[in-house]
Amino acid sequence: MNEPNSNSNSPFTKAALLLVSTLTVMSGATIAPSLPAMQDYFVNVANVELLVKLVITMPALFIVIGSPIAGMIVDRFGRKPLLLITTLFYGLTGASGLILNSLPAILVGRAFLGLSVSGVMVGATTLIADYYIGAARTTFMGLQAAFMSLGGVLFLSLGGTLALHNWRYPFLIYLFSLLLLPLIVFAIYEPQRNLPEKIFASNKGRHDASIPVSLLLLIFGITTLSQIIFYLIPVQLPFYLRSLVNATPSQSGIAIAFCTLFSAFTSMIYGRIKAKLDFVSIVPFTFGIFGIGYVIIGHANTYPAALVGLAIAGLGLGLLMPNMSVWVSTIVPDAVRGRALGGLSTAFFLGQFLSPIITQPVSQKVGLALTYSLAGGLLLLLTAMFSMMRSQVTALSVKPTRVNNTTHDLEG
Repeated sequence: MNEPNSNSNSPFTKAALLLVSTLTVMSGATIAPSLPAMQDYFVNVANVELLVKLVITMPALFIVIGSPIAGMIVDRFGRKPLLLITTLFYGLTGASGLILNSLPAILVGRAFLGLSVSGVMVGATTLIADYYIGAARTTFMGLQAAFMSLGGVLFLSLGGTLALHNWRYPFLIYLFSLLLLPLIVFAIYEPQRNLPEKIFASNKGRHDASIPVSLLLLIFGITTLSQIIFYLIPVQLPFYLRSLVNATPSQSGIAIAFCTLFSAFTSMIYGRIKAKLDFVSIVPFTFGIFGIGYVIIGHANTYPAALVGLAIAGLGLGLLMPNMSVWVSTIVPDAVRGRALGGLSTAFFLGQFLSPIITQPVSQKVGLALTYSLAGGLLLLLTAMFSMMRSQVTALSVKPTRVNNTTHDLEG
């Protein structure tokens, strides 16, 4: 493993990484409170109900496409250049909804936003994995997830307030990324890595052999499934709350932000939880809390009751991303870390893109209340199944692998 560079302890470097990480959350959900008004504006467009929801999830599809490419770029050419360029394009493409006046054009802008997000997320997460090792990495990735959630609280609340005036105004929030460019230029440094490209190329077979493919596929699968279910909140909740209590865009934004606020709490204490539980044990723990929250949302008949369910779901969600990020960072060789984290990003956003495609037909048949309840029941079932399969997953996790001539335990 790389030794941490002393510059990584600079408050400006930490601030740059954490603030850039907030951009990934706002990529989709920031404009969620605008969806009902946007749907009314484009009411004459065919399939407007689905297309408007794709405005949120279209970035996720192109993050799926862009993340493997971003992973290859950061491993071959470096982390900082990609982070800087994609942060710039993030602001420009994200704000395009301010001026575009057709739903297809807005979707194209969202597609380019997704490509930008893939570079931002892979670049920032790989830099964190490069800069920090061991407990420091675990703690900082938990802090990263917390900032992503806290950014969601701020941007979603602001998005809901702006949407009260005009459904286009939340697109202004994406310009925040442009303020981060000087911080990236002056505070982020390109880390020294153990294996330059020419050494990696000559030892490709040896390092490929040490990559735990089965375990990675399991992690990616869990991540995709969790995001399919989680994205019922930003995509469907504004419509659910409008039908339930005639909620305003501001109330919908606050409700979604409420979930991310509680998510931030458990992300901040992830390091302490990881010190007591292994990666495998955290998964059913997360699914169980997540599932209880969704069952409560499905049975809510008032706005406060829905907030209780969202808070509980958020507590489970807050452990998911840092657990998966640290797990992947721990089990792969340095030379392919960018690609592995790019794969995790692909899995994460694939679930977000698939969510409305999978859940929209279900909600149309059975209603949103039952959809949330069924999702919660599925999560509780998966909690029981994963708990019963814990020994098999643990066997994968503790199998030693040889990385950089040192034997490591995959469980970390």
